[in-house]
Order: sequence, then structure tokens, then C-alpha cells
Amino acid sequence: MGGPSSNAHLKEEIRGRARELGFALCGFTTPDPPAHLEVFRVWLERGRHGRMAYLESPRARAARARPQMLLAGCQSVIMVAAPYPVPRPPGPDPMAGRLASYAQGDDYHDVLVPKLKALAAWIEQPAGRRIRFRAYTDSGPILERDLAQRAGLGWIGKNTLLIHPRYGSYFFLAEILIDLRLPPDEPFQADRCGNCTRCVQACPTQCILPDRTLDARRCVSYLSIEQKGPVPPGLREAFGNWVFGCDLCQEVCPWNRRADPPAPELRFLPRGHFPLADLSRELALDKEQTTQRFQGSALRRTRPEGYRRNVAVALGNSRQAAAVPALLQALRDPLPLIRQHAAWALGRIGSAEAREALARALPQEQDPACQQEIEEALRHEPPESADRGSRRA
Repeated sequence: MGGPSSNAHLKEEIRGRARELGFALCGFTTPDPPAHLEVFRVWLERGRHGRMAYLESPRARAARARPQMLLAGCQSVIMVAAPYPVPRPPGPDPMAGRLASYAQGDDYHDVLVPKLKALAAWIEQPAGRRIRFRAYTDSGPILERDLAQRAGLGWIGKNTLLIHPRYGSYFFLAEILIDLRLPPDEPFQADRCGNCTRCVQACPTQCILPDRTLDARRCVSYLSIEQKGPVPPGLREAFGNWVFGCDLCQEVCPWNRRADPPAPELRFLPRGHFPLADLSRELALDKEQTTQRFQGSALRRTRPEGYRRNVAVALGNSRQAAAVPALLQALRDPLPLIRQHAAWALGRIGSAEAREALARALPQEQDPACQQEIEEALRHEPPESADRGSRRA
């Protein structure tokens, strides 16, 4: 391979090939330690990662500081970004549910990793030699947003997401660690959030922190996906009608409202059963049906029982009498996790039918956590309009 000038030309060829593969952005940086490594260390020490223990393993900590541990001889990091669909505005029906836009199509790991490997394999021809590489997308011990900012792809916004001034933040980040020296791009230095705090104000749990991190233990995305047990009672109402993830801090961002992103990969477009028109039907799905629906989807992360738990919470937040029949069925579910959240939801709705069902279920319930949930639900003050089946926007 030639000198710096020829490698600079190779960079532009790589950028062009990346665009052909569906990556709207492509930048280059070094495998040096990320700038916010200490911020991340403090974040871990304060327990703000919740139960994501894999983030704090000694090997993961070491690899974030020194990416060469992931690929011996790594000389460059190629950072890319692939857009996913901008979410549709929510409809007026309170019995409908919402999912984060990125999760409504095929699993991004299944789509992007083959593209990353194809890009790395393609580089071998213009490079004139065999290339050693490692490819990741949200799957390796790498501070992706840090490296993406250093590769010139955008700045880390107050909502903790990487924001591009033209394309906004609705995109996936991915990277290739490569044993080829390529001239690094200039970092994106400007902070274009200014005095805006719309994302902070819009967060229903106020989990966004001043240092541009968030407390995962309070984040609706974390709670609806990573949390494997019960959702803390004090945070359930904040779910609204979200059943997987949350886009609120992106939806209110002015940079997304004026963004002009390229068309996303077709496999990222919503599948036929999205958006969720009737949460009662979702709650009635059994494990086999839910697993089949999740096939090839990022929704697999939450597991069938976690998904139905979230649906029960969303139905409780709807306050709709029409949700009661599905929740009554869920109150007899074999899984205590489902019964527990169905009881909470019935208490939120508070109709006479819901309260009578809870009172009947209490002496038959054997699980202590479910018993406590039913008792709390019966103590909940019923809303005045519960028996009239009022619709709440």
C-alpha cells in the first residue's frame, strides 16, 4: 500500500462504498482512549447502569480504554451510521401502543453486521492485502458515541444521543476496527444544543442528567427492555402507552424536527403488525405467538413475559374500561409477573368490574408479591369516570 496520500484516497473510496451499502455517514478515527472514559467510569460506579452487569466486567472496562484489546494491531476505527424510520405521530386511540421506531423492523444486528463485514472485505482489494478487522453495532465494549463524535459524525446531545446537524439522531451507529492506518477525520467540535432543554423537560421520569448521561434505572427504554422483573410501581405511570423503548427525547429535539435524513433500509420499515392498534390483543398473545412475532426483531430482547408485562402497564395507563376483559384474563395468567402488573392496571382503571375481580382474586392468590399488588390496587382511589369508560387522550 502507498503512503498517506494514497490512504487518504482510499478513505474516500471506503466512504463511497459505505454509502452504497446504506450507511449515510462514514468517518475515521484512531483507536485511542475515548474522551468521556472517566465520565463512563463514574456512571458505572454510581450504579446508573442498573442491572446491565456486562457493562462493568473487567475485560469490558479495559477494552473501552484500549480498543486494541479487541483487535490486535488495530490502527483505525471506521465509524458508520445507518438511518432508521422517523416515528409516526401517535394516533388518538388510547388503546393503541407505541414502540421505539428502531425496533419496528428487522433486528438491526441482523441487518448491519453483514454490511459491515461486506465493507471490510471490499477494502482488501483497493488496500492490496488481507485485512484483519472486528465489526460491532451496539454489541462490543466500545463507547460508540465518543468515537463517532471524534470521527466527525456529529455531537453528543443533551439527550445522550449522537446528533448530526442535517440528519438528526434517528440512526444506528456501527464500527469496524481495522489493522490499516487511515488518516483520521476532524472531530465534530461544536455543541449545537445551546440552551435548549426540551429533551430534559420531555423525559417522563426525568432520567436525563446534566453530564449528558442518563440514569438507566429510571429510563423507560431500560425499564421496558432490560428490566427483567417487576417495573417499579412509582415509574409505571411514566410508561404511558410505550411497550418497548421510548422516542420522546428524540421526538422533541429541534434537530430532528428539521432533519432531512436519507431513506432508511427497507428492512428497517415497520412490519405489518405495527403500529400496535389494540393492546388488548397483544396481552392475549401466548408465549408461542409472541415468540413468533418477535422472530428476527429487536423485540426479542424483552422476552415474551417482559413484553406482556409492559402491555399490561400501558393498558392500565389507558384508563379504559374496554381494557378490563383482557386484564381479567391476565389476572389468571400462570406467570406471577403478568398477574402482578394486570392487578396494578385494573387498579388504575378502577371500574366496578375491575375492583370486583380484584377482590375475588385476592383470597385465591398464592404469590406474596401478587397479593400485595392486588391489595395496593384495591386501595387505589378509583377515578370518577372509570365506570363510564371515558377516553383519555
